[in-house]
This record gives sequence, structure tokens and C-alpha cells, in this order.
Amino acid sequence: MENQKKRQAAYMKRSLLDQGYLDEQFIHLEELQDDANPNFVEEVVKLYYTDSARFIRNIELALENAPCDFTRLDNLMYQFKGSSSSIGARRVQRQCSQFQEYCNAKNIEGCKNIFQGVKHEYATLKTKLEAYFQMER
Repeated sequence: MENQKKRQAAYMKRSLLDQGYLDEQFIHLEELQDDANPNFVEEVVKLYYTDSARFIRNIELALENAPCDFTRLDNLMYQFKGSSSSIGARRVQRQCSQFQEYCNAKNIEGCKNIFQGVKHEYATLKTKLEAYFQMER
């Protein structure tokens, strides 16, 4: 049974990489995990969730303010993108980059629309990673 769970977890990780949800940064994080800290990656990802919730809320608030402060929005999204990059959240990063392009163009409707995509990719990744970590246990 234990071997089967490990194989399923390995298959799921491969799938997340192949589908572009994760990139090689996630593998690098796993390489840092050892017997002394067997839950290292899961702990890092949980910190990412905590930071992400704060970034998402701050971006939502900034999008509600008029007139829109595109510099603040871009800075918040830059931080969220960096945080996402640190765990290898490739699809989230891509959505963040598109958001920043709309910020640079000062296109508030574009920002609001793509932000829905950012939140969707984040929520999808979170669900998939939680399932992955469940298999890893």
C-alpha cells in the first residue's frame, strides 16, 4: 500500500509539472527536504498560502479603490508573483505577469478580468497540492 501511494504521488507530481502548474523550482525545494526536516516543502507551501491570502486580499482592496493606483497594484502583484515563483507555481506566475501588463497599460478592466484568472489558477494549484501532500504522508 505504501509503495502504491508513493507511485501515485510521483505520478501526480509529474502530471503537475507536465501540465504547467509547477516548474523546476518545486523540484529544487523537494531536494532541500531531508530526514531532519521531512515536511519542509509542505511547510514552505503553507507559508505561501498564508502570504498569498494576504496579497490577494490587498489586491482586491486596491482594485476597488478609485482612482486606481496602478503602481501599488503592480507592486503587490510583483510580490505575489515572486512568492509564487519561490514554490514553482508556474501558471500563477504567468497570470501575474499578464496582470502586470494590464497595470502598465493602465487598463483597470483588464486587471480586474485577469485577476479572476490569477485567483482561479491559485485555487486550482492549492487544491492539487493539498491532494499531492495528502498522498505524500
